[in-house]
Amino acid sequence: MPSKALFTDLYELTMAQAYLEEGKTGRAVFSLFVRKMPHRRNFLVSCGLEPLLEALEDFKFQDQEIKYIKSLGIFKDWFLDYLKEYRFNADLYAIPEGRIIFHNEPIIQVEGPLPDVQILETLVINIIHYNTLLASKSARCYIASKGKTLVDFGLRRAHGLDAGLYGARACYIGGFAGTSNLMAGMKYNIPVFGTMAHSFVMVFEEEEEAFRAFAKSFPNRTVFLIDTYDTLEGAKKALKLIKEGIKVVGVRIDSGDVKSLSREVKEIFEREGFKDVKIVVSGGVDEEDIQRWLSEGAPIDIFGVGTKLLTSSDEPYLDIAYKLVEYEGKPKFKLSPGKKTFPYKRQVIRHYENGLMSYDEVVPYREGGLVELVCKKGNAVKSLPTLKEIRELFMEELSKLPPALKSLDRREEYRVILL
Repeated sequence: MPSKALFTDLYELTMAQAYLEEGKTGRAVFSLFVRKMPHRRNFLVSCGLEPLLEALEDFKFQDQEIKYIKSLGIFKDWFLDYLKEYRFNADLYAIPEGRIIFHNEPIIQVEGPLPDVQILETLVINIIHYNTLLASKSARCYIASKGKTLVDFGLRRAHGLDAGLYGARACYIGGFAGTSNLMAGMKYNIPVFGTMAHSFVMVFEEEEEAFRAFAKSFPNRTVFLIDTYDTLEGAKKALKLIKEGIKVVGVRIDSGDVKSLSREVKEIFEREGFKDVKIVVSGGVDEEDIQRWLSEGAPIDIFGVGTKLLTSSDEPYLDIAYKLVEYEGKPKFKLSPGKKTFPYKRQVIRHYENGLMSYDEVVPYREGGLVELVCKKGNAVKSLPTLKEIRELFMEELSKLPPALKSLDRREEYRVILL
């Protein structure tokens, strides 16, 4: 199989060859940060470090990659020899996954020989960008859900299979209870959820027949999709089976006026004394819907959130950059309008007031802040936390976030001081 080494842009290799020819191999520091907060985000959640480290382990130019690069006809043979020997051998500093972060804060910093760390630009941006984007979107859904169960349903419309896999992991960190994605369930040990599609109901001559068949096959996890034809009639058929002694965990509504239908469906079950039947809602759901429905008193227990989540439809990208901040101990920075950068490897010092985040200072690197040394000369300096531990860290961080920053609307900008 091809390695991750060609997940890079051509100009990173052209720069690397020129650096080597000119003897520009001194120690460089590149910093990955978000220049400014998205219009509809009060905070972000650091995510993607573990997937990045996995990719770096596989960042090797093997025979087929070398053959392709040589076929371009623009690189010198000695440079191809350099690529053959390339291995990630740099120092890597990071803000741990699950931490709440803000603009101009160094999420990842890579320090090593200039050509070696320049080559990693696209890989670092791509992985950290998407994972942080999705963890941040998930956190908004979690805040809006007020403790209700959230499940990632987004794989089928994610922008690629890797996006679906990373997205499920990021969602779990950001407060989701699980995913429909079996690959994510296997790889990351995330709880998996799933019931039936409308096609299952449509295969049978009668909706009730479909329900009976599913309950027979899965007697301990029966959730019926009730809106294929008529949602309220579907609920009544589910009620009929419950009265016969069939255990029904819940019913799912995937369309229509969710607020009204969820109330009416809940009443159908409660009138007969079956108050424990869960109401599951899916179909184009996002945090705005969740907040609105719950504020209006809709009796929804579980939300399946898919397309708008894994595409982060309201804010589909972050203004994120991987920039040179130090070379051979000297500060490096840009003065371009709207794209200024800060020099030197950096640390983030967070200040609290009454147990809540108050403001951050971004200062020249020293130990004792949010930024931690993760790899020394390409080798991990300590074990990474488990996914459960990352999720718990996020929950702890969220408890320290000021209430105004938990709003889905942009209320105020958290103060980040560059020193």
